[in-house]
Amino acid sequence: MSKNRIRAITFDLWDTVIVDDSDEPKRKAMGLASKKVTRRKLVREFLEKHEPIDQEKVNLAYDTADAAFRVVWYEQNVTWTVRQRIGVVLAGLGRQLPEEELAKLVRCHETMELEVKPDLVPGVEKALPILAERYKLGVISDAIFTPGWALREMLASYGLADYFKGFVFSDEAGASKPEPKTFNEAARLLGVDVKEIVHIGDREEKDITGPHNVGARGILLTTAKDRGSKSTRAEAVCKRYEDLPAILDRLEKGEKS
Repeated sequence: MSKNRIRAITFDLWDTVIVDDSDEPKRKAMGLASKKVTRRKLVREFLEKHEPIDQEKVNLAYDTADAAFRVVWYEQNVTWTVRQRIGVVLAGLGRQLPEEELAKLVRCHETMELEVKPDLVPGVEKALPILAERYKLGVISDAIFTPGWALREMLASYGLADYFKGFVFSDEAGASKPEPKTFNEAARLLGVDVKEIVHIGDREEKDITGPHNVGARGILLTTAKDRGSKSTRAEAVCKRYEDLPAILDRLEKGEKS
């Protein structure tokens, strides 16, 4: 078997399939506050049912929890679940909520991007059916506020879910990219050797270093946002989804794009 054979393509989601925060202008047009503001107001509303609390105090606790989340995400390759994140906020405030109310607060966070959905990255809708005819497709995505179950629903709402034959979300896998566990699990789900995967994403440290750590290849996608294409170690840079089939053809032949 040729060492250059490609049998599967895995995709990051945010800024690779879905444009991150493209829902914010829609929220503004609807008269809604930003997601950041709304999350903090939700925490206060739930706590105010039991005892008054200042919004600035809630904001500070939430900001601190967000900063801790980012440290754990990047330094330990773990993404806390929404329940864990809210738990840190409440602990910082020295407060608790009854289980039923906590579950409702968590759900309000998790469904926010389902209620006002972000946009798809241009070209992905046309590219996926073409690629699905040639390769097994999968998703390897870190879950930040929208967990794996909700991301599946989001992909289904766009009519894209059925193109993917395996999903690895960090909140379900217990690890986030670039941990080898995430790519090895995708290979298992897709029934391929991990070295037969080409992963596509927008972050060098997550989406290029990650596949390289397991002997797979990576393509840096810059359609939504260019995060360092001039210095990337990716096997290829893809600016437009229309170019992706040709880029993969070149990789199959052992050529670097």
